[in-house]
Amino acid sequence: MLIAASFIENKPNITNGLICLALLVVGLVYTWMKTKKFSSILEPLKTIDFETIGLLFGLFLVIGGIKNMGVIDAAADLLAKMGGGNVFLLYTVVVWASVLISAFIDNIPYVATMIPVIAGLASALQIDPTVLYFGLLSEATLGGNCTPIGASANITGIGILRKEGYTVKNSDFFKIGIPFTLAAIIPAYVYLWLMYGI
Repeated sequence: MLIAASFIENKPNITNGLICLALLVVGLVYTWMKTKKFSSILEPLKTIDFETIGLLFGLFLVIGGIKNMGVIDAAADLLAKMGGGNVFLLYTVVVWASVLISAFIDNIPYVATMIPVIAGLASALQIDPTVLYFGLLSEATLGGNCTPIGASANITGIGILRKEGYTVKNSDFFKIGIPFTLAAIIPAYVYLWLMYGI
């Protein structure tokens, strides 16, 4: 349903949320009809990790504020200037800046901001933007694995572990996250340049 909804143009921003909510209600009603017990509706609701949801809610509020204040736009402009006219340098700046930025803020507003910047750069330099787009998308996605707050999945996973009685310290996360991220980013960086940049 979410994939089908992605093809609908000019849909309300809350469409995906409504789809997920509708599926939750359908699941709860189906479970109640199958068991005929009211507790079968309450049990799944008790397992929801409201602490993690609250943390994500706050994180997205902060990110929205940063975006509205123009911080992400300023960072995108700075990256564009750093690349100059050299395509490889521009690609390198986009890749490694995307890794660093997405390690600390959500990658969705960053990528959404950078796509028009890259399109404008490619047009001005009269180059194929494919390598820049792939560099942006892959490294912004992979960079979120560096830190506990770099991706919603990290926050959710740590919240689930906390709920089960396990504490994940930042230092413990970095010991695994940074080598894992570098092991994914470096081959992707080289591969994308060899496939689309040369």
